[in-house]
Amino acid sequence: MAIASTRGSKPPVRFGSLSFLGLNSSASEFASARAVILPVPYDGTTTYRAGTREGPRAILLASRELELYDEETQTEACHSGIVTLEELAVTVASPRDMVERVREAGEFILEAGKLPVLLGGEHLLSLGMIEAAARHFEDLSVLHLDAHADLRSSYQDSPYSNACVMHQALRHASLVQVGVRSMTREEHQLITESKIPCFLAHQLWRDAHLWEQIVPRLSSHVYISIDLDVFDPALMPAVGTPEPGGLGWYEVIGLLRRVTQARRVVGFDVMELLPQGQSMASEFLAARLVYKLLSYILLDSKR
Repeated sequence: MAIASTRGSKPPVRFGSLSFLGLNSSASEFASARAVILPVPYDGTTTYRAGTREGPRAILLASRELELYDEETQTEACHSGIVTLEELAVTVASPRDMVERVREAGEFILEAGKLPVLLGGEHLLSLGMIEAAARHFEDLSVLHLDAHADLRSSYQDSPYSNACVMHQALRHASLVQVGVRSMTREEHQLITESKIPCFLAHQLWRDAHLWEQIVPRLSSHVYISIDLDVFDPALMPAVGTPEPGGLGWYEVIGLLRRVTQARRVVGFDVMELLPQGQSMASEFLAARLVYKLLSYILLDSKR
């Protein structure tokens, strides 16, 4: 049974049989855990290639083959406590209802004093977790790593689409975008008029000094939202809408390391994995990314 979601009530704690890193997930582990993994298998507004609903399970499966020791930080973040909740129950009533379920689950995790880690699923789901974090941290900023701006006010007659998620997020938090290389003219106009810090992929490639300008644009509390298509498709082909000219592994984790050292990361997500079957490389990259970022956050929170 998945996590129930009833408006106005907190979802009960239920733990999945498939857990991140294969770690035990129970009431006792939850009580002492620092981080809580929330898988959400939903891709209701996907318009090109469906299948990201299979992403969370694929990440969890790949994570069981990771080494628990991180050679960079020289830590084993798993000992800080990482538990995995059961998949969030999906509703087909409306995308907004699905966002609301994620928000409720996110508030439950945050109220328990844990770090929420959302595994998607489509990027629209991030809005629910951003809404939850914004209720807990007034000065929240969102670090958005993505090939696409996702700043449309509406797409296919709905403001609740993965193409609109960051436009909606602007109602709750400030925004810094990194790695973008696909947008509409209207999105570019919004970025310009609203003075949204948007570090385009081609700009970062041409001027390495721009990387140092990203962290100062973030507030003291940061939610990190990662669409896996921020990576170059040669490295991460398993996404629904790949775009050429993406970022590399060390560029992304280098930025994440700088963020965790300088700011408090209060939650993050890794979204839009579309498993391909014939190759497992993308699944392992996504799983390693989750564990790498957890290693950074949990290490820096002890200082």
